[in-house]
Amino acid sequence: MSIRTERVARLMQREVADLLARDFADQFPTLVTITHARVTRDLSILYLNVSLMAGGDSEREAAFQHLESLTPKIRSALARRVRNQVRKVPEVRFFLDESLEKAKRLEKLFDEIREAGGGNDD
Repeated sequence: MSIRTERVARLMQREVADLLARDFADQFPTLVTITHARVTRDLSILYLNVSLMAGGDSEREAAFQHLESLTPKIRSALARRVRNQVRKVPEVRFFLDESLEKAKRLEKLFDEIREAGGGNDD
């Protein structure tokens, strides 16, 4: 990424995270975190990876579907915030970041292996 695209991505990540925490917080029963942002070279599309702290997979999927349904409102609110910094607000696309859940599953598997091996922590 170029310096310009990195700056725009960081700006958009901060602003969308703030929007979700302040303006849209009451619409989510779970904590929503923006884990990564990337924009295309022409600054037309913003890709946001989001992590959702929900109880189960079905709750997380429902929260993600709700987040996607709010994309036009989020983009509109984002446009009001960054109108002096960018000419055109990029199209926003959300992706579910499941790295935390994968790490938890791996840790659980490692714990099971340790228990099965007699508890050796070498």
